[in-house]
Amino acid sequence: MTTLTLSKALNAGLRKAMENDPKVLIMGEDVGKLGGVFRVTDGLQKDFGEDRVIDTPLAESAIVGTAIGLALRGFRPVCEIQFDGFVYPATNQIVSQLAKMRYRSRGNVSLPVTIRIPCGGGIGAVEHHSESPEVLFAHTAGLRVVACADAADAYAMIQQSISCDDPVIFFEPKRRYWDKAEVDTVSGVTHAMPLDRAKVVLEGTDVTLLAYGPLVRTCLESALAARQDGRSIEVIDLRSLSPLDMETISASVRRTGRCVVAHEAPVYAGLGAEIAARVTEQASTTWRRRCCGSAVSPPLTRRPASRTTTCPTWTGSWTPSTARPATEGAGREHDRAQGVQAPRRR
Repeated sequence: MTTLTLSKALNAGLRKAMENDPKVLIMGEDVGKLGGVFRVTDGLQKDFGEDRVIDTPLAESAIVGTAIGLALRGFRPVCEIQFDGFVYPATNQIVSQLAKMRYRSRGNVSLPVTIRIPCGGGIGAVEHHSESPEVLFAHTAGLRVVACADAADAYAMIQQSISCDDPVIFFEPKRRYWDKAEVDTVSGVTHAMPLDRAKVVLEGTDVTLLAYGPLVRTCLESALAARQDGRSIEVIDLRSLSPLDMETISASVRRTGRCVVAHEAPVYAGLGAEIAARVTEQASTTWRRRCCGSAVSPPLTRRPASRTTTCPTWTGSWTPSTARPATEGAGREHDRAQGVQAPRRR
């Protein structure tokens, strides 16, 4: 085990990924000679060359657009967005192209692009430098959205993201870059927790406290302080924001009977609201359901995909309507599978 800061753990994870796969490239503003504004890529251009660690112009849309083209040619680009508020010029490329290509090609084309975004506040920065835009991408079908909270997860999750064939939006808590933790840099990530699983950081019995990114440490410290008052709080690090690991979340809420969600992002239409709704639907003893659009685009055909199962072309609930017997039946089947009982009619 090696003691590393979160930023150094990311650097080590990037280095390991580049050593293991010559198709891995890093590109972004000041990622080469400077080593990134937070020095996450420090020394990588010196060791791997300017062809693999590329200093780009100040043009986020061009960075992601170029990465998409490279991914189509078989590379695995890792883009760095210098600060969270700088990602918006690249949003069109991310939402319209990167997220849609697998669906558009019926699963025949994948774009293994990882986009690193430092997020959150706490460093005394001005506008465009202390934002939390994760829900914008979690709302977009076709993207994996993850957030690391400590050095050990940062080291493993960045490698898992790069090796994933899906595009991954990788959020890094910038005010935790200097937090230290023990990191296993020898065993590799073969036995690491899967990228889409949540982690129980601290077990408890009174209430489930859900967090991700920079607030995981804050929640853990709060839970430890609450134990002095006789309160037993279970803290869960979500890690994956899309998809959510509802199995772990629901199991904890059913056990504690209470749930609190904490995040830095704006409360209105935030990720906490989605989690609260899903907990109500899946972990509650009463039968509740929302009427809304599905996570994927309207289907191209009602027939299932003939050549691939990775690109769904039919979903019975893509548009809310007044008559959806098939969808209602599917909803009841889903509830039975989740162990949720429908209310009895009187």
